[in-house]
Amino acid sequence: MEFACGFVYVPPLLNQRSCQQTTANGIKRSALLPPAHRLRPRSPPPSPPSPPSSPNSTEKSREAREAGRPPYENVDFQNKIKNLAPQPTPAPRRAALLPPCMRQNKSETPDPPTPESQLNGQDLYYSYCAPERCWSEAKPPPSPAVPQRPLFMDLTPEYVMVVSSPSSTSQSTTDVGPLPGNPNVVLVPLGRLLSEDAVQPIRGQPTICTQCGSVLNSLYVNVVSVCCFCASSGLTHPPSAYEDGLFLLNPDEAPLCTSDALLIFCIDISGSMSLTSKVTVGRSVLQKSRLQFVREAVLTCLERLNEQNPGVRVGLVTFNDEVTIHGHNSLSWRFLSGNELTDVDLLKNAAHDYPSPPPLWQTKGLLQKQVRGLRQSGPTALGPAALLSIAMAARQPGSKVIICTDGKANTDLGNLEVEDNDARTLLSSTIFYQTLGEYAADQGVTVSVLSIEGTDCRLDELGRLVDHTGGNVVIASPNMLQAEFEQMTEDRTIATHCAVTLRLPKSLRVRGEREAGSRATREVGNVDSAKELTFQFGAGDPDAGVPAPSSGARVPIQLQIRYRRRNGQKMLRVITSEREVTDDRSAALSSLSVDIVQLNSAQASATLAVRGRFLEARREDEQQRKLIARAIEHNHSAEDKHTYQQWVETMEPIYNNIHNYTRPLTDAGAAMLYTMKHSNRNSLSRRKAHQPTKLPKSSFYDV
Repeated sequence: MEFACGFVYVPPLLNQRSCQQTTANGIKRSALLPPAHRLRPRSPPPSPPSPPSSPNSTEKSREAREAGRPPYENVDFQNKIKNLAPQPTPAPRRAALLPPCMRQNKSETPDPPTPESQLNGQDLYYSYCAPERCWSEAKPPPSPAVPQRPLFMDLTPEYVMVVSSPSSTSQSTTDVGPLPGNPNVVLVPLGRLLSEDAVQPIRGQPTICTQCGSVLNSLYVNVVSVCCFCASSGLTHPPSAYEDGLFLLNPDEAPLCTSDALLIFCIDISGSMSLTSKVTVGRSVLQKSRLQFVREAVLTCLERLNEQNPGVRVGLVTFNDEVTIHGHNSLSWRFLSGNELTDVDLLKNAAHDYPSPPPLWQTKGLLQKQVRGLRQSGPTALGPAALLSIAMAARQPGSKVIICTDGKANTDLGNLEVEDNDARTLLSSTIFYQTLGEYAADQGVTVSVLSIEGTDCRLDELGRLVDHTGGNVVIASPNMLQAEFEQMTEDRTIATHCAVTLRLPKSLRVRGEREAGSRATREVGNVDSAKELTFQFGAGDPDAGVPAPSSGARVPIQLQIRYRRRNGQKMLRVITSEREVTDDRSAALSSLSVDIVQLNSAQASATLAVRGRFLEARREDEQQRKLIARAIEHNHSAEDKHTYQQWVETMEPIYNNIHNYTRPLTDAGAAMLYTMKHSNRNSLSRRKAHQPTKLPKSSFYDV
């Protein structure tokens, strides 16, 4: 399990919101400060008793009230100020520089303030405002006297006390705001993890949390009710997760016979295979039919298989208006036609009753003779032939079926040569190939489809059959069929019935999966040595009530891989890793792995596009492209820049054509999407070397 980023990146906004909700990193307000929300009294305080006043003081107080005195006046405080402070002598009044129009009108100039008004100016609530049209210089009131400091108060009181433990990654940087895209990507190299022989299996069931299903490192068997993934914040020492281990789940069952798997060639010999193409041999130009190219490719593939793996058992099934199982040694051929091609149970029984072929080193000569004798004629019964071939290969898990065709299926079962307005027939065919793909994956059979360039086979529907089994959808020119056959036969299946589960704490959630939450399970099916998966995750929904993890914290992430070996043993691989959380985008960009983000972007966008969610696929591409470009600019890496340019050229057909989402996919578009969905890091670079410079829009979508 590898990570695209060295940290679990949480945007600063979510991190600050979670800090406000929790008190671990909060700010305590000092008791010396006034309350945050000061309440105003509803009624004024009662006035203190005043001594009997003389008529002169009464007249003066009446004049002060007429001048506008505030309703709240601290008489004791004012009297003390009056007794302590010396009486200032009034300074001679300076004449203001008035304009000529106002110099003549001196009656409007206000009288100077009385000494009582000057005393009132020392009131905290008193402010003197000159009347309008007065341009004389205004004099601000003097500041009140500072009261003496109480003895119990320190010279420098601590008004704010911050209680926090900043992490090493939360240093102030020039980067602000959240990152574009999502750097939280997990890479699962399934082929490498499942083929490791150094890990010794532990016999028996592991300890599993009854709440979330995570595998724990505990001595108590199946009695743990809470763990580090589902524990609340109040639990101080929850049971830790199992770091790395391999478990044999059925130790009491005897392993099955590990005989060599089957390889079934399902070849189209319909009338359309007679169409010819030009090919240059030396200095001469020859015309060859499509079936001739297929025969030469299969014969060359048989020669190479006999040299590298002579024990593999190879079967041959052909189809036109009937489906034929080619015999071996003393077994006669089996023909199915007419109503037999519409009976699913009859086709499965015919495949189960037919004996398995011997090893290739015994049947090589007979197979080559049968291939050379193939002739083209009739319609295309692709659906019944695919069902029969998969049922034959289901005897041994890990077997393969390679379907080679140049046209649409046009018989009753799995008919794809229908008009778009015939929705009922098309829906039944879609369900047929969907169900057939699930049946093949459940039996541990890998199905690949090889189409000839320049044909229309409705690969958008046949791709459903391939998608469930982990096979390939390839469109090849006639002279490249041999290389594609060899590539499909070289990929060896190392595990079947594979399911991958990613478990996160409640503060995180998996993105882009059918399950929304802190856990996601993906049914993979068959696994070869080059299989790689990617997952995206991020902070949970703030409205769900679970705060995002704070910067500097460490969160566990667990990967569970359940699969079956070819001998029938049920295995469980568990890997747990702890990652540090950060909200510093500079730290996230510095540790970003560009190739993992590129692979995730290709797989995620292709998965969305295959489901028909083209706008979301394009949005996903654009966000991850911005993230990669930002990382290259931040790190100044020439190698990453070159890799990014190659990846952009590889993804160019989707960027330029995915806006035409209302049009049905052609074979070129379907093959592109299914290939990218099951791609790995090596296949992306290899595809860049072999792909055409640019695909026109008409070759990607129907017009």
